Amino acid sequence: MSKTKLSTDSLFKPFNSENIKLSNRTVMAPMTRGFSPDGVPGKDVAAYYRRRAENGVGLIVTEGTGINHPSSVSGASIPLFHGENSLNGWAEVVKEVHNAGGKIVPQLWHVGLTRKQGELPNEEALPVGPSGLSLSGKKITEPMTEEEIVAMVEAYAQAAADAKRIGFDGIEIHGAHGYLIDQFFWENTNKRTDRYGGDLVGRTQFAVEIIEACRREVGPDFPIIFRFSQWKMNDFKAKLAKSQDELEQFLQPLVEAGVNIFHCSTRRFWEPEFEGSDLNLAGWTKKLSGKPVISVGSVGLNGEFTSFSGAETTSLDSLIEKLDNEEFDLVAIGRSLLMDPEWVKKVQDGRADYLLPFNKEALQKLY
Repeated sequence: MSKTKLSTDSLFKPFNSENIKLSNRTVMAPMTRGFSPDGVPGKDVAAYYRRRAENGVGLIVTEGTGINHPSSVSGASIPLFHGENSLNGWAEVVKEVHNAGGKIVPQLWHVGLTRKQGELPNEEALPVGPSGLSLSGKKITEPMTEEEIVAMVEAYAQAAADAKRIGFDGIEIHGAHGYLIDQFFWENTNKRTDRYGGDLVGRTQFAVEIIEACRREVGPDFPIIFRFSQWKMNDFKAKLAKSQDELEQFLQPLVEAGVNIFHCSTRRFWEPEFEGSDLNLAGWTKKLSGKPVISVGSVGLNGEFTSFSGAETTSLDSLIEKLDNEEFDLVAIGRSLLMDPEWVKKVQDGRADYLLPFNKEALQKLY
């Protein structure tokens, strides 16, 4: 790469929306790390996030954190977002990030039927999903009852209330990648005939109730970010919305429920979402919803996200061009920031030649 300072000014303009102000347009994407024994983030996790704040990340979205349900996560070292010990751990994370001048939101998560029975931390807990179907369509368990759905909605709401109480700057609700909320969205995994099923709009009802319940708990001024995707972990070509009209139908109930910002998960930010337009998923979401959006997908790397394999650094020119054109408002950086806590600062200082390629060995420690 050239040592000439990149024209990245638009990446470092302040962001001001109806209820959150950020120093720049960079976001740390949520990435599961698994360094929280018994679900409790410790001092090493707090220091990990603080390093990103110290080096100029505008907004940190934490790794996925399990809401208060026995099968919310798969693994004993995935952080939880309930219980005194876990919440105290997160309060320390918030303190460290704020002391470094950063802002941070937790990603609230339930993995749904991607979890296998017998997995930790609760081996006896059954996985749950809208119709008891795995992403591949296999019958795993019985569909969730309406009573179970109502209780799950309240678990999300309690997590939102706790996030505000311990000082987070907002929340992100994980509705992407084939996890629980996305299993309600997707016709392959949601065969319900009650109010939580049906057509694309009908299948948003579970998410709508979660957003509304979270909003009631946190009030009108606390930011709610909602992450969604077209692709699933077992199907990179899956489409919730096959056209811009369907995407608009999908987004409208979520907007009305109280989403402030959409986090539009794609594997390659540069790919157009629909034929006949260069707009990516974030670009279309901004155009159709009128809400600010976060774009994401292999920023700064030449290899798209698959299984966190290695990738080399690459030019940011196409990203900056889209940002300059106001196709999206914020840019989430994943693997590059996982590997290098100074990534944002290096880009801002024009030190692109010192950016680090992604090495999958980075998954084994907290840089």
